[in-house]
Amino acid sequence: MNTQYNSKHGIVSRPQTDIYMIFTDLRNFLNFLPEDRKAGVTADFDTLSAEFQGMRIGVRVTRREPYSYIELHDNGAPVEFTAGLHFDTVPGEPGKTDFYITAEANLNFMVKMMLGNKVKDALDRVVDGLVDVSNGKVPEGVPQEYADMMKNM
Repeated sequence: MNTQYNSKHGIVSRPQTDIYMIFTDLRNFLNFLPEDRKAGVTADFDTLSAEFQGMRIGVRVTRREPYSYIELHDNGAPVEFTAGLHFDTVPGEPGKTDFYITAEANLNFMVKMMLGNKVKDALDRVVDGLVDVSNGKVPEGVPQEYADMMKNM
């Protein structure tokens, strides 16, 4: 059964083109991982794969609409899913981006019940983290050195 998830919207204090360019090349995500977390993670321009709790999870970019949308699909993940990253201009606020994530997952009833709101909560945390970093705040659990790298991109 397909289940839809929508994150909250967050206003990122960076231009839409900058935020899009960070997400368009999946190799960029390796730059934000602490050294002790890079083992088992591989990436190229279109794909990202990681070992997590003994299972391989991967995503691949299947669509790019320059500066406004990137679509990701599962690529060897245990669950079929699609995620859309949205980068919209903020009317009257040049240099800011309305960022949000939509996702659709093919979950059976038991998995859906186990996950509850955890997927939406995770999507919201990604949005909050990007907003925080763009405003000079370090999200919880992110070492300062990685937050500084994200600010300077």
